[in-house]
Amino acid sequence: MTSRDNILARIRAAQGRSIAPGEAEREAVRAHLRAHPQGPRPASDWDLVTRFRERVLSLASTWHEAGSTGGIPAATAAYLRENNLPLRAVCWKEFIDLDWAGSGIEVEARNARGDDLVGITGAFCAIAETGTLMMVSGPRTPAAVSLLPETHIAVVSRARIVRGMEDAWQLLRAEFEHMPRAVNFISGPSRTADIEQTVTLGAHGPYRVHIILTNGGA
Repeated sequence: MTSRDNILARIRAAQGRSIAPGEAEREAVRAHLRAHPQGPRPASDWDLVTRFRERVLSLASTWHEAGSTGGIPAATAAYLRENNLPLRAVCWKEFIDLDWAGSGIEVEARNARGDDLVGITGAFCAIAETGTLMMVSGPRTPAAVSLLPETHIAVVSRARIVRGMEDAWQLLRAEFEHMPRAVNFISGPSRTADIEQTVTLGAHGPYRVHIILTNGGA
């Protein structure tokens, strides 16, 4: 058992429950979530892509529409060169077979280290209402690639843009039998105003977040 399993087992034992939840208990939770109505929500009659783009730009991120996934390397190279950034990056495994070398970029599919300056990821989904990326951790989607490098390039498919936070959680429950270990939300570059109420970017994560929108096809 992991440390997490040990802690949860002790909590359940203190509640007089078995060490691990059974299927009946899991199904009771799923039934509650299915039956639980959503709370009141503001009007959202806007176009998903248009709203998402507006919110992304308002959060100090940048934006590019690449069309097909085959256009991702060229769009990435153009962004890196325009901002005088290194043409080296780490990425999620799903992107390693793209023609990075043809665009002059050296890319490795692995988790990020402290000396990596550019990270390229996808996103589980994107939330149009707030311009937020929803990220889930896993063997093929290591969180460090979006958190450690100074520059985070996120590839978002039009088909994975949802209206609001409620829709994002609903999609997660529909596609995951069990919750991932971590769910992260990214709304623009990391920032803080702790010092003299002056906003500083890159305080606890990337200085830059660049969104590349694709149509999801080759």
